[in-house]
Amino acid sequence: MRLSQRLIEVGIRGFRNLGSQDLEIPPEGLALIGDNAQGKSNFLEAIYYLETFRSFRGAPDDQIVALGEEVFRVVGSVAGEGGRKIAAAYQRRGKRKKVTVDGVEPERLGDALGSLAAVLFSPADVALVSGGPAERRRFLDILLSLNVPGYVGALQRFRHVLSQRNSALKNENRPELVQAWDEGLVRWGARVVVERRAWTEERRGAFRSLYETVAGAGQSAALRYVPGLALEGSASEAEVAARYQDALASSWERDARMRSTMVGPHRDDLEVTLEGSGGTLDARDFGSGGQQRTAALALRLVEARTIRDRRGRAPLVLVDDVFAELDEGRSERTLALLEREETGQVILTAPKESDVRFRKDALPRWRIAAGKISA
Repeated sequence: MRLSQRLIEVGIRGFRNLGSQDLEIPPEGLALIGDNAQGKSNFLEAIYYLETFRSFRGAPDDQIVALGEEVFRVVGSVAGEGGRKIAAAYQRRGKRKKVTVDGVEPERLGDALGSLAAVLFSPADVALVSGGPAERRRFLDILLSLNVPGYVGALQRFRHVLSQRNSALKNENRPELVQAWDEGLVRWGARVVVERRAWTEERRGAFRSLYETVAGAGQSAALRYVPGLALEGSASEAEVAARYQDALASSWERDARMRSTMVGPHRDDLEVTLEGSGGTLDARDFGSGGQQRTAALALRLVEARTIRDRRGRAPLVLVDDVFAELDEGRSERTLALLEREETGQVILTAPKESDVRFRKDALPRWRIAAGKISA
């Protein structure tokens, strides 16, 4: 069963150039129209901050605080089944971040992740395919942190232990002082590997189908999890842990020489390949701009389906002028696909009203100039 919910209010203070604004969001969503550099993307960034409590652009919190301000704050109210009020604030002095859900501060920030149930489409998503493995690991980690209970805790513990082990390697400590970290590395790393692989196996069919729908006849693509250690058919968490332990032992001389841990989930990749009459090609190295953008779009659509399936909610869809980067054919097929997908409210941005094509007859037009939003 899908929960019926919608974002009804957004309050913004000191977030980039958006000033101080309290906005009532229409039930169907809205199209925000404005010239470049007026703050359209900042508005989507503020809303999506309530989902992940970080900038989707990768900016540190102190860069989000408006010039001349000491604090930013964003508050969103969600109505319907599972309704809630989410607030996030950051103070430059002391670098203090505070998050509350219904007025209660969670024991751990990870406990509040995913409270908004939103997915964001951005032209920058092409880096998910054209960029290096770190971009795709980040995509996987954010998606799984939002949708898989316990994942963010396992990931944080793995990163902490990895940092300690690498520090010991850099300091050229005795082997026993380095290998003292192996137990934690294996325990938490195995959990990370299992969840990443399980999601990829579960969703690769949907990725292929979505890519083919957008790309058009005769074009296909595949998604494959490429682990940073040899799994050789290992299925359970215990089996993966055993393989990881063996890999660490085999890699000891190389680790000591490189002064870094050379095997593990921090070396994973999510491989995107193009398939056709010419064979199988790596989309990063051989894909055209259109093919890379199509693959990135398919990844975001799979993310939206994951939210629906794992959280039981039709996601809030945030679209940042994404169709401007697609050719006409792909753009039309994407629009048709999005119209068929089971999504909730839509908030999109566009430089001019004629660029609004997704749910174009349903979305109220709002305007933005110099950060000020008007209905």
